Amino acid sequence: MVGVRFDNGERVIERWDEVFKAVSTEPRRQLLVSLLDAEPNASVPLPEAAINPNVPVEPERLRTELFHAHLPMLTRLEFVEWERDPLRASRGPRFEEVAVVFESLHAMSDQIPDSLVIGCQRLEAERQDVHSDG
Repeated sequence: MVGVRFDNGERVIERWDEVFKAVSTEPRRQLLVSLLDAEPNASVPLPEAAINPNVPVEPERLRTELFHAHLPMLTRLEFVEWERDPLRASRGPRFEEVAVVFESLHAMSDQIPDSLVIGCQRLEAERQDVHSDG
């Protein structure tokens, strides 16, 4: 029994490390939230879906970063699947493992410090929804 708990514990630690690695950069966070907002079987256009509307970037540079770094990593972790032409992404088989992080944050937006909300369009909107519903 101890061996099973140890093996499961190691697997859970590895999964959490992968989730936090996936959400550690803004383009990946934006892409994952775009996929969360899309219908489950839909795909989203890139680089548009990975751009933070508050901090626009040069689309061709982002396209290159997505193509060579972000998308291969998210695909290896099975959070995202993608197509090259046209460049699009959709949910991967393990998408729910990262989706739950954003769903939890969005649900708790009124409890997140302002320093992590102000300037984040999505969390600001979630917080506004909480205050208008209450």
